[in-house]
Amino acid sequence: MQIFYLCALFNIELTSIALGKPFNFFLFSFLILSQLAFSQSGKPGSWGIATIVLPVNTEHRWGGYVEAQVRTDEELFKKFYYYELKTGISYAITNNATALLGTGRYDTYDYTDLDKGAQTKERRLWEQMTFSQYLSRIKVEHRYRIEQRWLNGNYRNRFRYRLNLVAPINHKDFSANTLFVSVFNEIFFNNKQPNFERNRVSTSLGYQLTSAIAVQAGWLNQYNILPADVTNNKNNLTINFTYQISRRRKELPTIKD
Repeated sequence: MQIFYLCALFNIELTSIALGKPFNFFLFSFLILSQLAFSQSGKPGSWGIATIVLPVNTEHRWGGYVEAQVRTDEELFKKFYYYELKTGISYAITNNATALLGTGRYDTYDYTDLDKGAQTKERRLWEQMTFSQYLSRIKVEHRYRIEQRWLNGNYRNRFRYRLNLVAPINHKDFSANTLFVSVFNEIFFNNKQPNFERNRVSTSLGYQLTSAIAVQAGWLNQYNILPADVTNNKNNLTINFTYQISRRRKELPTIKD
């Protein structure tokens, strides 16, 4: 896990100081992180994500999204164990600052016996602020989220911060037929022990097929710290499909989770 985290920070630092040639560093990080991830996990899982977005801007301040996600314990979507359904309403304070109120349903199963039904049922509310800036052609997003969670009826809080970098490769913007790369790291905290709960680091390659449709495929590592100092570390293949409802100004393709 330390290797993944350091590589993600290394990528962020390099892109921030080498604005003239940022894409070489993005691609370098993608190749290195992917090789390290799959060399350290014999059976990576799979995440499939489908998102519909109504983008926001100062001309159309109100928007939102809906998303469905499935996860499996092995790659290529074998051994289903988890799904989530969520939605959110967003408001553009400026073109670079967006507030969002979201809610979702998250159910986890025992993949060896799906007939038992969901073993963990979670319902969630959250409040979120996203701030964005540009470093040359790289879009940098800072996302802050506060969650109210009910797991099998038990209430918990959680606090999340994600740093996300997205950059087009073969065009200057995210017009149709644009190849792009995305790298993010997210940390999770709560107000109960263990306070540091989770870390996610991900890198993916994407393709903007049209002005409305984008697809991404990549790798995501999720490192959990559980009560009694128990940890687990899981690598995952991610496939993400995003459709944006037509508006003049689009949101850049990022994973909403």
